[in-house]
Amino acid sequence: MKEFQQIIAAYGICQEQNQKAALATVVKVDGSAYRRPGARMLVTEDGLLTGAISGGCLEGDALRKAQSVIFQQKSMLVTYDTTDEDDQKFGIGLGCNGIIQVLIEPIDPTNPENPIELLKQALSDRDLSVLVTFFSLKRSKEQQIGTKLLLKSGNWSGDSSPIPPALLEEAKAVSSQIEVEGSNLIKAYPEQDELQVFYELVKSPTRVLLFGAGNDTQPVAKMAKLLGWELWLIDGRKSYATEGRFPSAFKILTGTPEEIIDQVAWDQNTVALLMTHNFEYEVQVLRKIHAWGLPYIGILGPKKKTLKLLERLQQEGIQVDDRNIFGPVGLDIGAEGSEEIALSILTEIKMVLAKKPGSHLKSKEGHIHDENVHG
Repeated sequence: MKEFQQIIAAYGICQEQNQKAALATVVKVDGSAYRRPGARMLVTEDGLLTGAISGGCLEGDALRKAQSVIFQQKSMLVTYDTTDEDDQKFGIGLGCNGIIQVLIEPIDPTNPENPIELLKQALSDRDLSVLVTFFSLKRSKEQQIGTKLLLKSGNWSGDSSPIPPALLEEAKAVSSQIEVEGSNLIKAYPEQDELQVFYELVKSPTRVLLFGAGNDTQPVAKMAKLLGWELWLIDGRKSYATEGRFPSAFKILTGTPEEIIDQVAWDQNTVALLMTHNFEYEVQVLRKIHAWGLPYIGILGPKKKTLKLLERLQQEGIQVDDRNIFGPVGLDIGAEGSEEIALSILTEIKMVLAKKPGSHLKSKEGHIHDENVHG
């Protein structure tokens, strides 16, 4: 989501400076590639790039094509075949061994439903959205329909006029299904002149409820900011939980759990970290948040401490499902010091949210990325 946020911010600057822009989106990948469908890059008429569609290999060529799109105000679909051994034609040895389809669309600032405005709507709150993009490999040399629809909270927005009526109804039905199932999909429609549709699930940024404002939690806050995550800092000590010590915090709450827990907003893309070094404080926190069904609750300290916390609640008649509780918190990477511990914690959170095993990529069979998935 951080890339989306950066693109939206860069587009705002474009509007202020009256600059024209185009949006490049990876819509399909066959084989291996550095980025997956959903990766985006904003290109301005003066050559400024925000975001990325590869590891840096394709950006130069995509920049030139995007400037052509800006000049002609017509979208195009570009195919990058990195399976060709002679990949020096892109200016560098790619070594990706995949075929990447990139849709480049001009952004009309007068259109309130252009692709970036749809992205802004998708991220306007924490509700799930499905962004729908239409493209044609068969007619790749022709102007593309592009990113036209957004499903959010059961409501549709966007320009449906260029979409065949039968396909429009199908796209709406599939989008509703995608919203429930929670994964991206690329679907071909042979009966619609072989049009293809990229259904992209857009989630809100991961929200981290960080209980604890000690020095050892500052690296957690800084790294969460780098990832584009939304960090809520919560502590009972007003002198510790300050904007000066945690400038990257989205929100700071101070007080006892009884005083502040009702002010905490959470959803299924929210995780919690108990790092207060105050056992009684964390007992009160866990007593209140265990029933929220968060996908991840991390507890700093030895395993004995986590067992003690759970035992205390059990003595109070509270049964806690510990499948989403991770204590000691973090992955076993030999971390020493607060920065390395923060790295192990955030890596574990990402692993759990992505439902990945956290194994070595060199041990994985097949492609690094799951096909048609973008997170």
